[in-house]
Amino acid sequence: MAIKDNIPVGMSLPHRSPDPIDMASVRRVAERAEALGFSDLWVTENTLDHVFSFDPGVILTYAAGVTRRIRLGVAVVVLPVHNPSHVAHQYATLDYVSNGRAILGVGLGREHHYAEFQVPMEHRVRRFREGVEIIKALWTQPKVDYHGTIYKLDGAGIVLKPVQKPHPPIWLGGNHPDAVRRAATLGDGWMAAGGSSTAGFAKSVQILREELEKLGRDPATFPVSKRVFLSVDERPDVARAELDRWLSIVYRRPGGAAAAEVHGTPEQVREQLEALVDAGANHLLVNPVGRHAEHVEALAEIVGLS
Repeated sequence: MAIKDNIPVGMSLPHRSPDPIDMASVRRVAERAEALGFSDLWVTENTLDHVFSFDPGVILTYAAGVTRRIRLGVAVVVLPVHNPSHVAHQYATLDYVSNGRAILGVGLGREHHYAEFQVPMEHRVRRFREGVEIIKALWTQPKVDYHGTIYKLDGAGIVLKPVQKPHPPIWLGGNHPDAVRRAATLGDGWMAAGGSSTAGFAKSVQILREELEKLGRDPATFPVSKRVFLSVDERPDVARAELDRWLSIVYRRPGGAAAAEVHGTPEQVREQLEALVDAGANHLLVNPVGRHAEHVEALAEIVGLS
């Protein structure tokens, strides 16, 4: 049985883990996700991390090389701690080498990101907005003159342009109401964080839809995604323990899994994913926390791809 409405479902690549990740696992998940019909492959950006993590642009470029059709997304690049010209060039390159399969997710990040990279938190929303504007301009214009509060460009350009026109989709992340409204204004899609509950997600979807309608944008065609940290096993206690361990180490959450996370038997997981669709998701990103080669097969069956 397929997830209702047959919405697209993305698969997380193995990319952030308490344990080292071998490249054979990354390749298998990428190839099997494409063969089974998942819509896209996703990673996060976690640079100065306390666990094993890949650079998103590099690992997505690797995935592009071992696949042919599946889309490739990052959710999210913490845009204000980067120069947007570098981000524009990196993900234009990913789109070019993948023949038009890139999705760039961007967000504000958290306070520690600014401390780690010695970027002031002041005016971070302005920095973010200008960054998105510069990326779009560099992707679509031969030469860019830009004079913002934070960034200035005079006749700058990138010769290599993305394959997707007018440009690769830019999805925004973040659950704060202001972040959700920014997604409606600046973005081509929105992805809710894995740590948000189904009830919290539903409230954010309502804010998003109201803002889209105010702007004259069609909520029905705007991608509304939910990252879902999960573990599936016929033995529910095994699934719970796997998720508890991952969240305790990666997210440093003493209590392990909470109501926001999905775990249990295949039928239990299907029901929980259906609840997110009922809450307004028209795209799901399933993010297994271990046993990735097993999970890609199990989740394909759960969501109706096999």
